[in-house]
Amino acid sequence: MLNKEFKNKFDNQANDADKIAVKADFQQFMMKLDSIQNIALVNALVKIKIREDLSQFQIKNQQPLLIEKAQKSNLTEDARYPGGFELMRKQILDLFYSDAILKGEKTIKTELLFVVEKDGSISSVTAEGDNFIFNKQAEIALYLLPEKFSPAFIKGTAARYRFRLPLSMNFE
Repeated sequence: MLNKEFKNKFDNQANDADKIAVKADFQQFMMKLDSIQNIALVNALVKIKIREDLSQFQIKNQQPLLIEKAQKSNLTEDARYPGGFELMRKQILDLFYSDAILKGEKTIKTELLFVVEKDGSISSVTAEGDNFIFNKQAEIALYLLPEKFSPAFIKGTAARYRFRLPLSMNFE
């Protein structure tokens, strides 16, 4: 809708100088809107992280089952993302806010670590990599995935499952 309105305004301008001014206004407006969207996503991540930190205090005496490598032999069903991991990677890429990355970077890598809870939601997302901004944007994109996971099962009982997902992006 915004594009249509700016295009109409652009088309209604009589001379090139006015058209250039409208185009500059549009670019500046979109940059501000993009920045506002990124701030909102970062604030959402902060709220989720705070909720997760607070929940650790509430369940301090309870040790929920978390499947580690040693327990995988007892695993009857892995946690799965609907559509598979290639779809998940594509969705993360689509949700990724690449404008926040510093220009001049060619290839950036991180490793996402997260837990699939018994209900299929994700928690405890952290990213380990050299680029702090890339790491935070990867965490946000993971939290924004539209689908829940299918939980892991040990002998028919849903269990928490820790994932490690390498992620790299090439910027041109």
